[in-house]
Amino acid sequence: MSTVLLDVKDMAVSFGGVRAVDGLTFSVREGEVLAVIGPNGAGKTSAFNCITGFYKPSAGSVTFAGTDITGKRPAVIAASGIARTFQNLRLFGDMSVLDNVRAGMHVRIRQNFLDAILHTPRYRRSEDAATDEAEKWLDFVGMQYDRTIQIRNLPYGEQRRVEIARALAREPRMLLLDEPAAGLNHGEKKRLLDLMQRIAGLGIAVVLIEHDMGLVMNVSERIVVLSYGKEIADGTPAQIRSNPAVIEAYLGAEDEDAHAEAERIAAEATPGDPELEVRQ
Repeated sequence: MSTVLLDVKDMAVSFGGVRAVDGLTFSVREGEVLAVIGPNGAGKTSAFNCITGFYKPSAGSVTFAGTDITGKRPAVIAASGIARTFQNLRLFGDMSVLDNVRAGMHVRIRQNFLDAILHTPRYRRSEDAATDEAEKWLDFVGMQYDRTIQIRNLPYGEQRRVEIARALAREPRMLLLDEPAAGLNHGEKKRLLDLMQRIAGLGIAVVLIEHDMGLVMNVSERIVVLSYGKEIADGTPAQIRSNPAVIEAYLGAEDEDAHAEAERIAAEATPGDPELEVRQ
């Protein structure tokens, strides 16, 4: 068994009187692919924001690689080995593909202000190393377009790949992906599934928020389900697919037709169908 990398215990965060995350507890092991799912407004992105320091939890703890990172600044958490992407792309539209990936490596570049001003040998070495590293990760994610063009001129699916390459260039031990399949077509989703499996093969833990249940069932080793900020299930894809609490959270418990629809969706959301999405 691989060692536990991330350990979240009783984490909570509130906004006014609303409890966005309420007592969330789960762990992630090295090289594991874990999905966090739930209806819209379930608290998934709020949980990500607590883990990465964008929100400060009002209760509970977050431990990464044996170190308590609860409430630390995003830069400190990123430097500890956690990288993430966002639901809405956060790339620099006027910068080239290559420079977008290089920008994600600033915490690793060994140069100071004077090096940059004077273009010292150390500056040139670090810039060349950053370029080589960026090229390596763009190759890894399968980005085939001209890397000197502005990001804004790339198709949306390729921009997603560049964002993942930029996150990987930070050499993280864990990668958080917030709805990585949003806006992708069938072929792009298949390539994304393969990419996530290859990332996990490097020993990097992958935690994703995703609504595409076919993709989730195909790629995940475990799934955590949230509803109204609370964790209602944690298990394998097979366990989650047949869990009554999960069916109720997505479609409600009062309507027999809803139950029948839930059973049909659960039956269809099996490996080999990466395009199926849970209806909400």
